[in-house]
Amino acid sequence: MENYTSDSSDSDSHTIDYQNRNFKLSKIEDDFLNMFKSERSYGDIETIILYNNQLGSLPLSLVKFYNLNTLDVSNNFLTTIDIEVLVQCPLRTLIAKNNQLTNASLPKTFKSKLGQLRELNLSGNQLTHFPDQVLELKSIKYLYLNGNLIENIHKDVWKMKNLHLLSLGGNRLRSIPESIGSLSQLQALNLCDNFIEQIPSSVGRLHNLKTLSLHKNVIKTLPRELISLQNLTELSLRDNPLVVRFVQELAMTPTSLKEISARVVKTFGVPFEPVDVPRTIIDYLQSANCCVNPECKGVFFDNRVENIKFIDFCGKYRVPFLQYLCSSRCIENDNVSSDPQPSASGYMMRKVLLG
Repeated sequence: MENYTSDSSDSDSHTIDYQNRNFKLSKIEDDFLNMFKSERSYGDIETIILYNNQLGSLPLSLVKFYNLNTLDVSNNFLTTIDIEVLVQCPLRTLIAKNNQLTNASLPKTFKSKLGQLRELNLSGNQLTHFPDQVLELKSIKYLYLNGNLIENIHKDVWKMKNLHLLSLGGNRLRSIPESIGSLSQLQALNLCDNFIEQIPSSVGRLHNLKTLSLHKNVIKTLPRELISLQNLTELSLRDNPLVVRFVQELAMTPTSLKEISARVVKTFGVPFEPVDVPRTIIDYLQSANCCVNPECKGVFFDNRVENIKFIDFCGKYRVPFLQYLCSSRCIENDNVSSDPQPSASGYMMRKVLLG
């Protein structure tokens, strides 16, 4: 619902379409005040399109349209949204993209005035942080905040439990809160064109997710939990520094004698009685992690090798996921290549990077 025409209404009689008229506020005010002879006629209007005019604020005469459910005021010069003129409207969709709105421009609260809102589009404005007010919108399903200056997603984003689409492309995001994994109804998540380095593992709980746009970030690996997203059909990763060959071994500190001994005990099942060793050692032995290489029976404690393994995903792509190994010897031979960009994996990577 990015752009509206008169076709977006069931009947032209329910729509006022003033898009691309280049009208000033005074002209629109006059037209609205004198448009109908009876108040009942104002009640017939459900959609008003004021796209691409010269509005610096909302027309006060909007208050007369008491059945208005869709308002598009995109591509104007709005510096504020006077929510009082919409208080009588059962507004479901508000599109105010490509204006000059800041966080201070927004009403202090949406709940009492726009509590029934289903779609809100504030893309292409000058918001510097995630607007707290939208967290009050319990019915919101589609939230567009693209092309702003937002640096963080509010940790309470989970409160928008009915959200189907969250679009935050083209901002200044560097991290994503774990709480995003609580948006159980989410079907589309757009985080492209930011500065994100890591995707939280909680994304793996978004079981209804169909589209995930992560291109143009600085992501190097993806959480393994992403594999569980059975409904995901569109994954865009292009223009990320995703690795094109496997990391065979990272700098490691020498393995301690304590870890070496503990590995021997766990790997070979050396028997011991609790009275024979200190409690701290028993706790240490219980903290063992199994090597993810299925051909290896080893374990690791403090020391490990990080490896990037490409995993078949959605039956189409091979995507890099971080895994931990007990030693560099456990890196599978078929993952090792002296070619920094092997042709086969390079081809698969190009497919996933293109989205």
